[in-house]
Amino acid sequence: MPRPPTPRRFTPRALIATGAVTATAAGLLVAVAGTGSAAPVLLSQGKPATSSSDGGTGYAAKLAFDGDTATRWASVRNVDPQWIKVDLGTAATISSVKLIWDQSCATSYKVEFSTDNSTWKSVYSTTTGDGGTDDLAVSGTARYVRTTGSVRCRPTMGYSLQEFQVFGGGSADTQPPTTPGSLHSTGSTPTSAALAWNASTDDTGVTAYDIYNDGNKIAEAAGTATTKNVTGLTPNTAYRFTVFARDAAGNVSPASNLATVTTPPSSDTQPPTAPGGLAVTGTTSGSASLKWTAATDDTGVTGYDVYNGTDVILPDVTGTTATVTGLAADTSYTFTVKAKDAAGNVSPASNQVTAKTLPDSGSDKTPSSIKTVSTGWTIPWGMSWLPDGSALITERDSFKVFKLTQAGARTQVGTVPNAVTTDGEGGLLGIAVSPNWSSDHYVYIMHTASEGNRIVRMTYDGSTLSGYTQLVGGIKKSKYHNGGRLKFGPDGYLYATTGEAQTPDLAQDKNSLNGKILRMTTAGKAAPGNPFGTLIYSYGHRNPQGITWDPQGRLWEAEFGNSKYDELNLITPGANYGWPNCEGKCSTSGMTNPKAQWPVAQASPSDIAYSDGAIYMAALKGQRLWRIPVSGTTAGTPAAYYVNQYGRLRTVEKIPGKSALWLSTTNCDNNGNAADGADKVFQIELK
Repeated sequence: MPRPPTPRRFTPRALIATGAVTATAAGLLVAVAGTGSAAPVLLSQGKPATSSSDGGTGYAAKLAFDGDTATRWASVRNVDPQWIKVDLGTAATISSVKLIWDQSCATSYKVEFSTDNSTWKSVYSTTTGDGGTDDLAVSGTARYVRTTGSVRCRPTMGYSLQEFQVFGGGSADTQPPTTPGSLHSTGSTPTSAALAWNASTDDTGVTAYDIYNDGNKIAEAAGTATTKNVTGLTPNTAYRFTVFARDAAGNVSPASNLATVTTPPSSDTQPPTAPGGLAVTGTTSGSASLKWTAATDDTGVTGYDVYNGTDVILPDVTGTTATVTGLAADTSYTFTVKAKDAAGNVSPASNQVTAKTLPDSGSDKTPSSIKTVSTGWTIPWGMSWLPDGSALITERDSFKVFKLTQAGARTQVGTVPNAVTTDGEGGLLGIAVSPNWSSDHYVYIMHTASEGNRIVRMTYDGSTLSGYTQLVGGIKKSKYHNGGRLKFGPDGYLYATTGEAQTPDLAQDKNSLNGKILRMTTAGKAAPGNPFGTLIYSYGHRNPQGITWDPQGRLWEAEFGNSKYDELNLITPGANYGWPNCEGKCSTSGMTNPKAQWPVAQASPSDIAYSDGAIYMAALKGQRLWRIPVSGTTAGTPAAYYVNQYGRLRTVEKIPGKSALWLSTTNCDNNGNAADGADKVFQIELK
């Protein structure tokens, strides 16, 4: 059998120039492109990297993928074996691997490929490594590439790579699976739902099925399965399931049909006893700490809900103490606690206590009053101010654009052509009035179309919209996770948020516009200074829908998490915000942590706006308006307003020239289920 390829001291371009003989080793094709072939693409630079260890500050794994031989990854000393791994973001055709060793090299090491980060195939190994630069002509398909050293060149040191480069021809598979068919329930219990569907097909094979309830993934099934029993559900609750097929390259199918399943009530009808001895143990200007004695139940207490009056302000507490945060300063709150069991039975309320938060020593303005500006809306989504002080507002599912004056007069000014719904979160989304209004009268719009999401431009002459022009396409759509916010920054460039279209890998793929914040000129071209020379400004986002700038021009962003944490991020160009590797704060190398995070039940943030020292964040599932004070690059303690008073809050915008906000609801959407016309626009005064 032919020997494995020997490392040679030349670059992949040199390999191409010379041509090479194809060999076969252990069933693996090992080859180099012949004369005249196109140069391979560097796939690994800037991609997420991890390692078995880092040898101290300044030796992180990501430094082997930064394109700079002056930096390096190093492992701890005197420990074998040690490995370093890169995630290319999607399965790719690989033609070569280049290792530039520091003095602490490996005499014995191997290179491995994997498509799933679990099963690894060795594509090269040696016991005679001598450092320097190893150009390895290895080929195959992989998303993950790993190098593992087992014997060190320097016995008292570790392993060290200046650069670890993976070359290839890009994505090996771009064809998504077909749509899973005929999703239906074959039965349910109070805490589970049995689902079945017709199998998808794929050119390379389906590897998994992702099961969603509305926009959140709650279960996964193997690619060979066509059934799944989804557990951990709540009795007597309606669930709206869809299924997506996924292949090894990360391609995701369109959504299956919607299957609505209502779990039956539990046979357990006995509620827990009431918690006792509720007491206030401390307060600050934004919080109150509580304790109580445990409730009892015939099947067991699963958690406690803390109430402010009749509204749940802190759900699913697992112990008998809690600190309620996000409170307004110098304000009285009336608390009770109720226990619940697995069947959803809720106990009587505990005794009632009153806590008054301390005065706030700060001088920033806070919400002081709220009034209704306009009623009769159905899912108002985007909002942008005209120079005359009125605003243009989009309706997501009707595809209509309205002008609303501050006196509350509403007039339809047009319908956006080519807009379509996804029966989920797509449709007519963000809108932004041109900063050059006096000369062009342009309005910029983001909407879902037949082939994906688009950014377009229209002209508004004061009475009607016309002149539809597409500026940006190629943004994938899905039933959920379409992003959609459009705003002009203080630099005069247009910013757009895009979701990862329920394909998490796209958030890390810098060749995709999904899961990103985009920055562009008014012609839809990459703005000067963008970090990658493309439209992409930042990446690693799941479903961002809120962006705003503070007075110093810093860009802040809010995005939906899946099941753990929603985020408020401070955006810097070229930074990676972690999804799907991280949800909320994490310690993964190369990921940028949020400045603030919330459990999804308290937030699910859409739009954000800056005014008078704070960022205001509209919460959908959390049904509240968060105020987050910011100072420089630091976010202070958030405070919540209007908790459960007005339903799902979608869009918040500062009124130009005033210490006041407009706030809209979307209670008519598929999660709110209110009748058409039930949504409203409010005005909030800040004092």
